[in-house]
Amino acid sequence: MNTTVPEPVTTAHEAPAPAEPLLDRVTLALHAPGADPTWTLTELPGTGGLRALDVHAPGTPVEIRLAVPLGDAAGYWHPRVGWHRTLVPDWAGRAATCLVDGPAAGSLYEHSGATVLTWAAADPVTEATVRYGVSEEHDTHVVHLRLPAADQPHRLLLAPRSPSVAAALRPLRAHFAAAHPPMPVPEAARVPVYSTWYAFNQDVTAEAVETQAALAAGLGCGALILDDGWQKYGSGRGYAGLGDWEADPAKFPDLTAHVSRVRAHGLRYLLWVAPLLLGPGADCHARWAAAAPRPAGVPGAHVLDPRLPEVRRHVVDLCVSLVARHGLDGLKLDFLDEAAVHAGDGGGDVGRAMTLLLTELRRALEAVRPDVLLELRQPYTGPGMAPYGNMLRSFDCPADATANRVRTLDTALLAVGGAVHSDMLMWSADASTEAVARQLIGALHSVPQLSVRLDEMPDSHRETVRFWLSRWRAHRELLLDGETEPGRPDSLYPLVTAVHGEECLISVHADLVVPLDTTAHRVVHLVNGSDRDRVLVEVTGGGSFSTRVHGPDGRMMNDLPTLLPEGPRPLAVPRGGLVSLTLTEGPR
Repeated sequence: MNTTVPEPVTTAHEAPAPAEPLLDRVTLALHAPGADPTWTLTELPGTGGLRALDVHAPGTPVEIRLAVPLGDAAGYWHPRVGWHRTLVPDWAGRAATCLVDGPAAGSLYEHSGATVLTWAAADPVTEATVRYGVSEEHDTHVVHLRLPAADQPHRLLLAPRSPSVAAALRPLRAHFAAAHPPMPVPEAARVPVYSTWYAFNQDVTAEAVETQAALAAGLGCGALILDDGWQKYGSGRGYAGLGDWEADPAKFPDLTAHVSRVRAHGLRYLLWVAPLLLGPGADCHARWAAAAPRPAGVPGAHVLDPRLPEVRRHVVDLCVSLVARHGLDGLKLDFLDEAAVHAGDGGGDVGRAMTLLLTELRRALEAVRPDVLLELRQPYTGPGMAPYGNMLRSFDCPADATANRVRTLDTALLAVGGAVHSDMLMWSADASTEAVARQLIGALHSVPQLSVRLDEMPDSHRETVRFWLSRWRAHRELLLDGETEPGRPDSLYPLVTAVHGEECLISVHADLVVPLDTTAHRVVHLVNGSDRDRVLVEVTGGGSFSTRVHGPDGRMMNDLPTLLPEGPRPLAVPRGGLVSLTLTEGPR
């Protein structure tokens, strides 16, 4: 007979705990059975107004409950938000978090875009669970964070109300960067990448990769990733053969020599590896099967348990051996989030175990390659992973320019240190130049990764890629290091602004009116990612500009002086194109 008490359907039916005023209109309640938890709220100096909520419940699991009246609430953003970024009922909002499965954080915002409640657990490592959403019974939005017993106080960080989610999360990023110093980001982590995955899937060979490498270098790429399919038993799109991590002799008869030939084109070389996955078809399966008791969320494989010291040693030795033996510049570390299948089984904290593993892995890799490149992928791109990777890639979204835009911007909102990379870009051979440009524009606010067969592209596609990669390189510091404002998360970021000094770049992804303030920026680049052959602007200040308009393939469409008085007006910019405006005379 099952005597387990079912969890209440809504938060209103959980065990009662008295609520107290916390901050603004936010209330706090603490639930810790058998204990009398206490709390303090302090402002952290020099953090832009961050406050620390410290909850004291020594040795007892605790649930921290936040609630705020709904008011004009429009949506709730969190690191695993995906497409469910409007308000959800509290019986539907649930998440489990740990170091490799998304940080515990969130931001409730109004229709104006202004935030009402922005919070994050100061510890991004420990396993936790979250319930969140609209309480139908109380007309509030709630966040219930459940944390395991600890000797030290549990700390939540609360950001001040801000005009946008992006603005609210900036001080949190700065705090995490100080608390978890990020891994160095070499120049090679901030250059366009060619990846083999969508272009070849697992049907990849040394000869084919070398052909792409030569062309990719000529188009402006600075690194290449050899993805899944290079290893023995790497076929069939499943993962039943993973575990040995030896090159397939038919595809890569001399992997080391192949890497050297690709690097001769000026490209850094990264190799895909999923070191925690073990399939029954691997030669080493019998040796490691007992250490991988749980099936992965991907087909055919089980997951090695990182809480076992022998597993951690195995993973470190494997990765170091690959880099040292083959002269690699780095690794694409895939499926680290699968470690979370072991969470909550009473065998120890998975996040803590992954911290031990990744700390030793970085130390060992840097001993053989000081400027090593390590790619991480959503959902394990949060602030706790900052010390362990310097290329932060958005989740798979083949051919979906909108998803690439949304996911890269979501990643960047809490990215600490590492360069945010797009999912690999792909398109069909019969795509228009505008469609090709749309893929590149969708990845504009991140480091673009390409994955098409460059030797089979028509010339028009090649020129479009060449142009947009050259524009991206020209504006790299603005796009990666400037202050980016993407707007409301539930709107899917249709108007994204990046500012650095007097220069501004605005990417437009819908038929919207774009504010153009000539009193704030001397140089403005407008990127037309919409489906119209013009961009509507609302000019503040006005003035005379030198104007350069490029089509999607880089062809110059206009290079004439332009007078822009104050007020609304259309600018002729082809879809997939770009206009650069430089103020020559006007109010300053």
